[in-house]
Amino acid sequence: MPSTLDQLSDGALDWLGGSLDHFDPYSSSAPSATHAKAKAALELALLCHCASRLDGGPGRTAGATALVRTLWRRPDFPELFDAHPGHASTYGLICAALAPEGADASCRSAALARVDPGFLSPRGKSAYQRIEIRHYADKAGVRHTIEPYAALVPLSPLVADHPPAPDDEGPLTTPQAYALTHTAFYLGDFGRTDPGLTDEAGARAGDLVRRMLDHSVAHDRWDLAAELVLTQFILGTDPLRTPSGTAAVECLAKAQLSDGSIPGRSAALRAGESDTAGEFFRRAYHTTLVTALMALIVSSGRPS
Repeated sequence: MPSTLDQLSDGALDWLGGSLDHFDPYSSSAPSATHAKAKAALELALLCHCASRLDGGPGRTAGATALVRTLWRRPDFPELFDAHPGHASTYGLICAALAPEGADASCRSAALARVDPGFLSPRGKSAYQRIEIRHYADKAGVRHTIEPYAALVPLSPLVADHPPAPDDEGPLTTPQAYALTHTAFYLGDFGRTDPGLTDEAGARAGDLVRRMLDHSVAHDRWDLAAELVLTQFILGTDPLRTPSGTAAVECLAKAQLSDGSIPGRSAALRAGESDTAGEFFRRAYHTTLVTALMALIVSSGRPS
């Protein structure tokens, strides 16, 4: 009998595979779509990139991978980033970093042309921002002047002290919680490497993740719950052997609809019955994708 995690993964991947027309910015669904088209495509590429490194993963994302390859063969794809000038450098770097096998060289060149040279320096950026840039720049083979991870880890959200959050936010504010999880993703390369924390720092980070995960489960904050379970895994814990991780997986399974989607970032932000297909996709796709990513990585175990 499939485990709860496998059921989560299978359902989420089925829904994502059936929603590729909404991920495709050039499909007939695009004109009425209400999500950021380039961002959704880049997130899909991240799922495919991570799945490609797992046993059995590529076969489970075959349709999504085919779409990503098609998009990355279009020299005009990076033009979509121009609609979000504040994110053009980030999107361009990620596009180059996640280029699949068979991507068009002119697409990569057009993406990197949108990366401001100053974006690749540490000046004026938080430790979290520098870690993110280094992660994707290294993956893309792009020269930069960001410090080594060893210098950034002690300054990162995983280690640094956080100002107290309002009582209704939990141990961390929402931006702090996402900075924490994403820092773990980049330092640990989504479960492929050790994030480089000392034993003491790792224990402190693990306790903070557990407390934030308990809060997320109690308040049905589904997107954060999925990201925090993956963070537990990256920090060296088996989430399925912890009360907080087990509760989070059960919480996500309870939230999952019969079509496999998770209908929003939280119960408070879930899609409504009157939402159009495009509006439902905008609310559901990110959390469903993150849930699929988490489930794929955690169920695959650690690389040998």
